[in-house]
Amino acid sequence: MKSRRSLTVLTATLAATAMAMAGCVAGEGSNLTGDDEATASGAWSADTLSLDFATYNPLSLIIREQGWIEDAVGDDVEVTWTQSLGSNKANEGLLAGALDVGSTAGSAALLARANGSPIKTIDIYTQPEWSALVVQADSDIDSVEDLRGATVAVTIGTDPYFFLLQALDEAGIDPNEVEIQNLQHADGGAALVNGSVDAWSGLDPMMATTEADNDTRLVYRNVDFNTYGFLNATEEFLEQSPDLAQLVVDAYERARQWALDNPDETAALLAEVSGIELAIAEVVLLERTTIDLDPAPGDAQRTVLEAVGPIQVANGDIASQDLVDEALASLFEPRFADNADPSRVGQ
Repeated sequence: MKSRRSLTVLTATLAATAMAMAGCVAGEGSNLTGDDEATASGAWSADTLSLDFATYNPLSLIIREQGWIEDAVGDDVEVTWTQSLGSNKANEGLLAGALDVGSTAGSAALLARANGSPIKTIDIYTQPEWSALVVQADSDIDSVEDLRGATVAVTIGTDPYFFLLQALDEAGIDPNEVEIQNLQHADGGAALVNGSVDAWSGLDPMMATTEADNDTRLVYRNVDFNTYGFLNATEEFLEQSPDLAQLVVDAYERARQWALDNPDETAALLAEVSGIELAIAEVVLLERTTIDLDPAPGDAQRTVLEAVGPIQVANGDIASQDLVDEALASLFEPRFADNADPSRVGQ
């Protein structure tokens, strides 16, 4: 029997709550309690579980649609699904305690951890090429160098933001030479289309939608500037509910398997939730997203973030390189992915 399930959307109230947080929650986790033990005993470690889903995290859409977690916990745990409209909103939800588990880009997870948010990365859901620099088709901007003096829309604290900073750094452009407008992803795309900004550091699937529907073009792409999709949990949740954390990661690995076996259905689900055409969803998933990868956070992700961290420091988003180094040393918690067993859910 499926448990009660509620759906909410993160609001600006979370940002105010996040601002009030001054330090980290103590504790680095405890010994893993397996799902088999919890299920056999009929008792889970908590009676609520707060998860997010996001159009930039296709595995979350599958898990929510299939109801695997609800089936596993039955009536013992109330599962709440909250839509994250961007990595910054997921980070706000985690920091405010509105989410136990939330999905972000890797760069946003590093930013949050370095600035005191008590989160750990427990799974890598995808490696997407989800960011690029977008302009109108008839724009005079043909390269990153042409952005000097331009107005660029981007959501600060998300992967497109750090994609923009890396692109500017590579081109030798100081961020102060560009007028950055902090807009949520969809609003940034709309601002580009209506001519309010000159360029947009976009995020799929919205980016692919503007290409198809509004005659925009990608002026700069670089897959190496896109960080991975990080599934993060609060330290408090991992310490108090390792059984539920393992269940979530098991479900993510079941969803990975399902997505690889059912690409057409996965694209259709993304199209439905995002409100986009199926052809656009297929571009996002089949051409710009790697799903078949090692889910345990480790060296590959650390290498990417080691390049992003100094840019975050130089731009003033993180106070010092020492904080970056400390965050990189403490962010990853691979034990749940290492112990993941997709056969424990969805059967």
